[in-house]
This record gives sequence, C-alpha cells and structure tokens, in this order.
Amino acid sequence: MLSPRPLDVIALLPAGGQATRLSPLPLSKELYPIGFYQDADGKAKPKVVGHYLLEKLRSAGITKAFWILRPGKWDIPAYFGDGSSLDMHLAYLTVHVPHGVPYTLHQAYPFVQQAIVALGFPDILFQPEDAYCCVLNRLQQGNADVVLGLFPTQQYWKAGMVDFDADGRVIQIIEKPQQSNFSYMWAIAVWTPRFTQFLADFLQQHTPGVELPIGNVFQAAIEAGLIVEAETFPDGRYLDVGTPDDLARAIRELTPAANPLG
Repeated sequence: MLSPRPLDVIALLPAGGQATRLSPLPLSKELYPIGFYQDADGKAKPKVVGHYLLEKLRSAGITKAFWILRPGKWDIPAYFGDGSSLDMHLAYLTVHVPHGVPYTLHQAYPFVQQAIVALGFPDILFQPEDAYCCVLNRLQQGNADVVLGLFPTQQYWKAGMVDFDADGRVIQIIEKPQQSNFSYMWAIAVWTPRFTQFLADFLQQHTPGVELPIGNVFQAAIEAGLIVEAETFPDGRYLDVGTPDDLARAIRELTPAANPLG
C-alpha cells in the first residue's frame, strides 16, 4: 500500500492594506528598503521589508507563496516577479473585499484547499530565523490544526494576545485588548486543510461589516473544537514597520552606519 503523499506547504502573504499610518508613501510599504543583502555576485543591494519574510519562509523549505494584493499595489509583482531570485515560486492574487485579513486569505482558497498553509505578514520583521521551521515541525509532528508562533510583547493594545497552557494548547486569543495579563502575542501561523475549510465556512456565515481580525477566527476555531497550539519564542523579536516610529526603529537597527556600497 502506498504511503500518503506529503501535503505541499504554501505560504500566504496578505498585502491588502492601505498603509494609512505611513501615508503618503511613494511605494507599497512591503517594498520599503531597510538594510542590504548580497546578491549572487557578492554585490550589496538594498533589501526591502518583504524580502526578510520570504527569506525565512525559504529557509524552512517553503518554495511556493501567494501574495494577495489590493488592486493598485502592482509594484510588488513588478519587484519580486516569479520569485526566481529567491529560489521560490511566487504568484499573485487580488482582493476586492475590504473587511480584513480573513477575507484576503480566502482569495487563495481554491489553490490551498489540500495544502498546509504558512501565514506571514510581509510588513513584519521578526526573529528567530528558524521560526517557521519550529512551527511547521510542531504541526507535522503533532495533531494540531493550527500552530501559532508566539513572541513576547508589552504592547498588548496593538497585538493578538494569547493565553495557553503548560502543554502549549491555546486557550484564548484576544485581539488588541485594552488591558491584558498575557505576555505573548502571535505573529506567524501554520495550519492544516481542516482550518482552511473552517475559515471558508466561517466566512460564509459571517456578515461582512466591521473589519474581522484573523485572531477572531482562530478563537472561533478553538470554540468549535479545533486544536490550536503555541510555539513560543521567549527570546524572539517582532517589529511591525507599519507605523512611523517602528519603521524608524527598523531602519536604525538594520541599516549599517557605513555605506555598504562604498
């Protein structure tokens, strides 16, 4: 008897936002250059925000990814193209429903129904480098439907805060609470086809209106009996470059004082 074929792992990169907190920008915020990298010829080239996420996905062996774009953000496919420069296969979808990340992700439903999905936000910088390796390993070695990568934060009002037990089972997720005793926020996620189908069914029953955070869908999945687990990174770091203060901090931390080109 043949063994079941391993599921593909496909990354979803939602980029449907307006970047109003950084407005006006002459380019999509995912393409803001922060720091440098060396190309195949050893030459230093500017490194854009989205490049950092793609590198981490690729280092976990993930070679397929969909960018899901708001119409007008055509500079992203123009910049990354087919992904060959990163040894990846990139494709692009558009979203026309402005009600939050779950609706953005759902645009990829026909393409990822039978795949493991890796969610990453391309305007986020985080460490450690092997974060996706860790969350994928937990998903593939256990029986979770979703594994969340958790990072310590004190800015609970800006994040999806997570409560979990000693075994790593997630008990509760609260998006952007006014107060919180939780110490960890989620920033990356991987999930099985069971959650992909749950998300599709959930959105069919949900009336679009106020923006729906994806953390609320994870919480609904917990309440419906799906298994959501946490992989914590106690020494991890997380930085959303979508605000002027955090963008300035990222530039300070990742751009060398000396010009690497000269």
